[in-house]
Amino acid sequence: MLVNKQDEFIYKINRAIDDVGVELMEQKSTLPSLRNYRLKPGGFNFPSDQLQHELMRPATVAQKFTTYEIEEKLRKAFMKQGLKELPFEFAILVDDGFLNYEYQLKSNHFLEQFEDTVRNFRWQYVLQPASGSDLENLVPVQQMVLIIPNLKAIVFSQMKWMIIGSGFFTLMIISAFSVTVYALLRQKKLSEIKNDFINNMTHEFKTPLATISLAVDALRNNKVIEDRTRMEYFSGIIKEENKRMNKHVETILQAALMDRQEVQLNRSPVHIHDLIGEVISNYTLQLQEIEGRIELDLNAENDLINGDEVHLRNLISNLVDNAVKYSKEKLVLKISSYNNEKNLVMRFEDNGIGMSKETVRRIFEKFYRAHTGNLHNVKGFGLGLSYVKTIVDAHEGRIKVESSSGKGSSFTIELQYMKDRSLPEQQAAVSIT
Repeated sequence: MLVNKQDEFIYKINRAIDDVGVELMEQKSTLPSLRNYRLKPGGFNFPSDQLQHELMRPATVAQKFTTYEIEEKLRKAFMKQGLKELPFEFAILVDDGFLNYEYQLKSNHFLEQFEDTVRNFRWQYVLQPASGSDLENLVPVQQMVLIIPNLKAIVFSQMKWMIIGSGFFTLMIISAFSVTVYALLRQKKLSEIKNDFINNMTHEFKTPLATISLAVDALRNNKVIEDRTRMEYFSGIIKEENKRMNKHVETILQAALMDRQEVQLNRSPVHIHDLIGEVISNYTLQLQEIEGRIELDLNAENDLINGDEVHLRNLISNLVDNAVKYSKEKLVLKISSYNNEKNLVMRFEDNGIGMSKETVRRIFEKFYRAHTGNLHNVKGFGLGLSYVKTIVDAHEGRIKVESSSGKGSSFTIELQYMKDRSLPEQQAAVSIT
């Protein structure tokens, strides 16, 4: 583009020089008036042959025009070509008859710019009458030399806004392309998440439905009908599986509410230690199955939070449930609490399988689940920790996760405690299995 612009620039300069050259030759190509000389019979009366030669020779450009006049003609010609304020230097040279050119006129800085042949562009235009003119052989050979200082810089400066505009539109195109690629990648990711969610949901609902179906078939058996103990056993299975399905439905509904930003907190004073005790009591059977235990070290003197009891209970339940899901054999989950200057700090630390750096980075993303190879090796929809983060943020708190593969994970939550309520008694460290 720069080369094309420079060629266009040079073309305009050539046209301007040609126009000035033609104008100079037309205005000077006239013979001097001889009316002041006395006629002799048979011709003119000249004082001498030398004077006759001088009088018959047409005037040169330097004799006809001043430096200022030629400069103005060049400037007007450049303006006509759209080259306003173009810097230039020029000179008029005349052949002395022995092919040696002498300066007759030159601009102020011509010689200075003439020396710089690297950056400056130079034009040489021969000034001569039109072919066939009566003065063609009488006019001395003359040249107009024109110099444009630092032509490339001038061309570049004239293209400045074009370059800026091109750069701006290029950035816009790159940005649009980046946004498009990002949208496509995000769409692909969402499609994968959707398929994963559907597969997980199908798996999670299929298991309790199959269990309920088997239990119902068993209840129809005559031997079971006659045995009250077995009736109560299978009824209990149906009830537990129904509760399990309701919990899954509630989890999905909570996620939908968070999507629409419709989480509304029903705040009231809540003792966190009491909620922790209630939640872990519901995991007694699951801990027995994996030979795990929960160790409590609740040392916070003030555990009173102005928060939503239901959401806080679910928050604690999700963290405990997450530790159980990703546990090794003989899980040890340590739950501790303490107070700093303004906040109640809770820490959930387990000895489970841990997480990679990528998983830690994405652990609070909705529907994200840390897999170990099998799509259904871990139950759930990948909504638990996303829900935890949302509830912590809603309570204007902070959550931090620390983990490494094979070395367990720890979640630290800080929530502002209430200072204007009576403090509960300190709970001693206990171990529940």
